[in-house]
Amino acid sequence: MDRPELSLQQLHAFAVLAEELHFGRTADRLGIAQPPLSQQIRRLEAKVGHRLFTRGPGTVALTAAGRQLLPAARRALGEITTGLDAARRIGSGEAGLIRVGFAASLALTVLPGLLRAYRDRFPQVEMEIREMTSAPQVTALRERVIDVGLLREPPDEPRLAAETILTEEFVAVLPAAHPLAARRVLPLDALADEPFVLLPRAAGPRFHDRILSLCRDAGFEPRLGQEAIEWQTVCALVEAGLGVSLAPASIRRIRLDGVAYRRIAPDDARTTVAVAWRRGDDNPLVARFLEVAVPRSSPGGEEPS
Repeated sequence: MDRPELSLQQLHAFAVLAEELHFGRTADRLGIAQPPLSQQIRRLEAKVGHRLFTRGPGTVALTAAGRQLLPAARRALGEITTGLDAARRIGSGEAGLIRVGFAASLALTVLPGLLRAYRDRFPQVEMEIREMTSAPQVTALRERVIDVGLLREPPDEPRLAAETILTEEFVAVLPAAHPLAARRVLPLDALADEPFVLLPRAAGPRFHDRILSLCRDAGFEPRLGQEAIEWQTVCALVEAGLGVSLAPASIRRIRLDGVAYRRIAPDDARTTVAVAWRRGDDNPLVARFLEVAVPRSSPGGEEPS
């Protein structure tokens, strides 16, 4: 014969009654009347097949079966409470794992402060940080290898949304002994005859094209020379005399004795730093990250649902 189903409500009533050993006080703690409490205990006893309490005038005591069940009931209730709490934190974006891609140059500017602010606000979230140039970040977002990306120049990708979090001016990167390094500000066309050391286009097509566009607007086609993936390497190649470069202003934090950084004119030439994510991503961790990275309620109208 089938026995009545066991419910968490019955286990909770049993555990509280085992503490109070008094039906009136137990009913008060549970916020129910005594008859429903008695029904829950009887249903649980029917499931066990034995009485869990002895009842006498003014006395309630656990039976041997009740004493055996109590530790397991407390463990089950504790695990459910822990599980519910974890589910709430995951569902609200307050716990879990978020995977963040970032362009290396951002370690010199927004990245440390942004990650620190996010950790301060959501200390229980684990972060997996991956250094990647901009183009691989776009691929990693599409393929769900990362959850958000911090990159230069918003991607032209219909499946991704992006929001600008910073703009930076460009600076000219020159060998310190170069004649142009004697000037505080350079017109961009002063670099027309110089070979350029740049990141390869495959690393960040939109950023690479932005530099070419600036040069063309200044009236010349840049002569491309050496390429390097990392800005530290770009600066080292400039120091070695292999060319000049255009770089975000934050690159000035790379201190090399043989390199000079100079402002360029016009000074409205800027590069954009953006946070990118998958459109329609329902991961609450992404929404919470955007709250920190883009401090307003609906970044770009594309906040994950």
